Amino acid sequence: MTLTGPIVLAVLFGALLHASWNALIKSATDKSLDTALIHSLGFLIAVPLLLITGLPPPAAWPYIVASTLVHIGYYIALAGAYKHGDLSLTYPLMRGCAPLLVALSSHAVIGESLSTFAWGGVAAICAGVILLGLSPASLHAGDGHRGKAVRYALSNAAIIAVYTVVDGLGVRASGNAAAYLAMLFLFDGIPYMLLVMWRRRGAGQGRAALAYMAGRWKIACLGTLASLGSYGIALWAMTRAPVAAVAALRETSVLFAALIGTLWLREAFGRHRAAGTAVLVAGVIALRFG
Repeated sequence: MTLTGPIVLAVLFGALLHASWNALIKSATDKSLDTALIHSLGFLIAVPLLLITGLPPPAAWPYIVASTLVHIGYYIALAGAYKHGDLSLTYPLMRGCAPLLVALSSHAVIGESLSTFAWGGVAAICAGVILLGLSPASLHAGDGHRGKAVRYALSNAAIIAVYTVVDGLGVRASGNAAAYLAMLFLFDGIPYMLLVMWRRRGAGQGRAALAYMAGRWKIACLGTLASLGSYGIALWAMTRAPVAAVAALRETSVLFAALIGTLWLREAFGRHRAAGTAVLVAGVIALRFG
């Protein structure tokens, strides 16, 4: 399995999609509801897609169940991170630590190994992403809850590493990335939506939540498409390239997140982040040619 040029371009596009739906959640007034809405709407796309692809083989089902459970924790930590910290702080921390954890575990769990040059690329990408996230602009932004935001973000990094390895194994057991993706999105967001609504089970809160989602469903559909497209590309790439390499390359989404945070959410960008960007790009080059 090799990280070819077309795979690199595809994963980079997926990274842009990933940063986009994360920015939608960060810009929302109710992060938990938007997270639940974006991912529960995946059901409406998964059903027709499954009619085309058919069900994945039974060998892939345990991975889908495990991934669905792990994703509940992911959504809880994601909403918590965005509630307490800027996109430009929490997103890089979540995404920057996970690839190294995936690379460290992929040899033992998946049986893959990276070249020395590729290891350098993974390390540089992680360093660049974290450097972006720990810039002075990030550390001095927000509303005084940065410590809580960082704890949520680092917890989510470990969760991301777990579901990446699980889905890497699952999509290969499936042999069909589209069928695996459709089955995963069929159930992926519904448990978290049920959890969010259960927490708002009071009559007044429930009506308010439904009214909020009624006003957000159109833009949430864009987030759903971006989420499905982003992860679909990643799953497809994992069937053709090392999981650790794909996981690291996917985290270039932090570049797009930094730009979105600056241009759309009016978050600061400075020389520190520019240096992080340079390190990250060097890592991408090393990974591609490693």
